[in-house]
Amino acid sequence: MARSTLPAPRADLQTTLVTGGVDTHLDVHVVAALNQIGGLLGTASFPTTPVGYGQLIEWLLAFGQVVQVGVEGTSSYGAGLTRALEAEGIAVVEVDRPKRQDRRRIGKSDTIDAVAAARSALSGEALGLPKTKSGNVEGIRVLGVARASSIKARTQTMNQIRSLVSTAPADLRERLRGLPIKEMVAVCAAFRPGTDSTVETVTKLSLRILARRVLFLDTEVAELDKRRTALVAEVAPQLLSALGVGPHTAATLLVAVGDNPERLHNEAAFARLCGVAPIPAGSGKTDGYHRLHRGGDRQANSALWTIVLSRMASHPDTRAYVERRTKEGKQTRFIMRCLKRHVAREIFKLLPRQELALTT
Repeated sequence: MARSTLPAPRADLQTTLVTGGVDTHLDVHVVAALNQIGGLLGTASFPTTPVGYGQLIEWLLAFGQVVQVGVEGTSSYGAGLTRALEAEGIAVVEVDRPKRQDRRRIGKSDTIDAVAAARSALSGEALGLPKTKSGNVEGIRVLGVARASSIKARTQTMNQIRSLVSTAPADLRERLRGLPIKEMVAVCAAFRPGTDSTVETVTKLSLRILARRVLFLDTEVAELDKRRTALVAEVAPQLLSALGVGPHTAATLLVAVGDNPERLHNEAAFARLCGVAPIPAGSGKTDGYHRLHRGGDRQANSALWTIVLSRMASHPDTRAYVERRTKEGKQTRFIMRCLKRHVAREIFKLLPRQELALTT
């Protein structure tokens, strides 16, 4: 049920230009409304259900014309609300969490965070457009989540197999020790342990169960890779043709951008998103100094690093550039930063420039 801290707005306030701010949570969203000069119109809380989203929007519209709503966590707890607001034609901007200095100064509560989100949107500090999360790229992200889980479980299971082999009875250990992991899994999966309760029998039973789990997870990963690669090829076939870009790195970069890459107005914005854009850090005598931007999507940054590493190993022009910069006294990590910025500029031109609907 909605809970408001102020009475409902009067009918004569319908011409007010309203900016909303939402502090999102798993079960409840807390919203604040500001007028065009930053005055607080009211705060309320609504459940995170389709009905609750509708009530939240009606509550905001009751104050006047809703110009925009700043939402914290548009890709997590606020994803459903973001879709509901955009379906109503209300502009949504993504809001970062409140600054720590402000939290130490004025404290923290859901209402305070909601008001801070609204003020951030009203002042123009929050400018980021949220991902739409309604097309093929969202499908790529979902498949990636399942794939990462399967790979993590497979790695854990393989480590458990190695651990059991290292402590197995002597005959069994000598039979398996030194085998490549794939061959070891195949041998263990074919075990036919007896029904007695000896240590060797129960160890064989455990190894068989773990090995068959690895084979099952291998099948899962292969299926997920096949489906995800097909989606990547459908969304951005030109991206896969770039040197050093494989299905995994292409998927990572597409997920970072989202289904609406047009929200990135230029390649500098894409570089900032990937954490490869230098930012000014000079003052006084050091004016003009720049440092590495440590923010951005770290998975996208890792994907660019993988592309650069591949090109450094096999691309003649890249190898020549590395050799020239090394002779100038530059360190390898500095050279790779420069190359990542160059790759980001190239990748941006290959991104799809329109939103694609989910067709599979």
